[in-house]
Amino acid sequence: MDTAAVAPSRAAPPRPASTATLPRWPRPVVVATGLIALQLVLRGWVAGSGYFYWDDLILVGRAGRYPLLSAELLLHNHDGHFMPLAFATAWVVNAVSPLAWIGPVISLLVLQLAVALSVLRMLVVLTGARWALLVPFTFFLFSPVTLPAFAWWSAALNALPLQFALAWVIGDAVLLVRTGRRRHAWSGIAVLVVALLFFEKSVIIPFVAFAVAVLANYVDGRESAVRTVIRRGGRLWVGSVVALLCWLAGYLAVIGVSGLHHSPQDVRDLLPNATSLGVVPALVGGPWRWERWLPAAPWADPPSSAVVVAWIVLIVFAALSIRQRRRVWVVWALAAAAVVVMQIPVALVRGGPNTAAELMQSLRYFADLGVTLSAAGALVLQGSPRHSARMPGPRMAIPLLVVFVVSSLCSTYTFVGSWRPSPTKTYVTNVKSALDGWDGVPLLEQEVPWNVLNPLAYPQNLAGQVLSPIAAPGTFTDATPHLRMITDTGRIVEAQVWWNRRIIPAPDPHCGYRIQGGDPVSLLLDGPMLEHEWTAQLNYLASRDGRILVAFEHGRFVVVPVRQGLNTVFVRLVGSGSALRIASYTEGLVVCLGSGPVGVASYDN
Repeated sequence: MDTAAVAPSRAAPPRPASTATLPRWPRPVVVATGLIALQLVLRGWVAGSGYFYWDDLILVGRAGRYPLLSAELLLHNHDGHFMPLAFATAWVVNAVSPLAWIGPVISLLVLQLAVALSVLRMLVVLTGARWALLVPFTFFLFSPVTLPAFAWWSAALNALPLQFALAWVIGDAVLLVRTGRRRHAWSGIAVLVVALLFFEKSVIIPFVAFAVAVLANYVDGRESAVRTVIRRGGRLWVGSVVALLCWLAGYLAVIGVSGLHHSPQDVRDLLPNATSLGVVPALVGGPWRWERWLPAAPWADPPSSAVVVAWIVLIVFAALSIRQRRRVWVVWALAAAAVVVMQIPVALVRGGPNTAAELMQSLRYFADLGVTLSAAGALVLQGSPRHSARMPGPRMAIPLLVVFVVSSLCSTYTFVGSWRPSPTKTYVTNVKSALDGWDGVPLLEQEVPWNVLNPLAYPQNLAGQVLSPIAAPGTFTDATPHLRMITDTGRIVEAQVWWNRRIIPAPDPHCGYRIQGGDPVSLLLDGPMLEHEWTAQLNYLASRDGRILVAFEHGRFVVVPVRQGLNTVFVRLVGSGSALRIASYTEGLVVCLGSGPVGVASYDN
């Protein structure tokens, strides 16, 4: 080792003891950390303007009902997603702040900080600690392409770990090829495994990292870039394959394989909207305008003239960079391919004859493009200049970045205006207040309003599941002596049962239908009822306190408590048929049942 290379010069003045050991960060990195702080302030405003939305309620509902280390929580098939660590994160957040939005806001900002630092590391690896890294880094921090996935908490629990891992593994792949140090292989594999347990789309990480590592070598002018990356990064690629195979076995065991029944025309109809109306405007700070039909999430709706301008700007920028720098045309080609390829799985899985094209314009499915395109921008800047080219300096770059940031801020502002209206916030706030004064008499289980959680999520849209983090045990049951309901605005009010059908009076004028012993007695209705949720009003006389079993002719039994004497109980039943089946569940109990309504429970507005 050449000791002269590390020995301090005799002529150099000694440093003060208080500062000699302090790290000295390059100025571009210091500026980058300041930009991160600005982004966190902006994203904090975005997160604080939102609230629990749709799938968020499924996450907190399951977190409120199951222990952390349970298969029911961690291995739940969430609409085809395998995301145990996302559920675990939701459980921890819910344990600290049950159904309080401050918890998700903090988790969003912590994850966003981690992502920003990971992307900064990636860019320093690709470009060095130069001022040029601020160009792709500013794009990543403020581009609206990552905004919709951040604002929706359940989407962010997928998207943010994916972005972090993608940037981290890209950095590890490039460092492994350069240095050969094994720790970069182990680090990349570990981060990949964690990302896979947050979101199945993380399978793309090794492929994108491989492509970036190859391009980094190619743009630098090295020959045999593919062969070099395969050979020097072999530990990372082999480890990634093993991790993917192990993850695939778990994914198939939990989720299985579902067929895709979409025609090529369905896919072709979705892709142009995502590119021209979503991704391309976002690359230049758009889309500036968002549309929303409550309770759907906002989608990009840029003016037609703005779309044309965005395409022109993008094409001109690509053409100039290709003209001025060697070998970067491959970067642009692969970046364009990535934009298209990443849309195809979404179109296949989420598309169909009844899928609106606006789904692809929501941008939440393409947040990882922020990392991929930032890496592409860094590679373009790394391309060696052509001899005849005059490279743009700070005087040109800074004004362009300012225009981009201002444009992005406008798009962020309009997005928040569209995202802020929330029927869920009104509902949950009022329900919390109502349950604080709960009198202990159970409420009959019911579905939450459709604009809070879609009935397609049944049974996870039941109030007892959605509100489990804040509801005391026994708050929601299948039977109650006092029928009340929660309104669409979250108030608890008196309710009654419609006479959709009635129990036909029994011929015994003294007891009606006599329920005694374990054999079910059929209570005939005055007509058939379709398979659905119904409420039965049972007017009864009981010889003692006890329990009975109640079910539709075709349906499962519900255990119903009864009290001695003449009383009424309201029972929630799921089933169909032309009769109710009732049996005693308590030895020695005799119950006489009279006529009553069976139908829909409702309240006066």
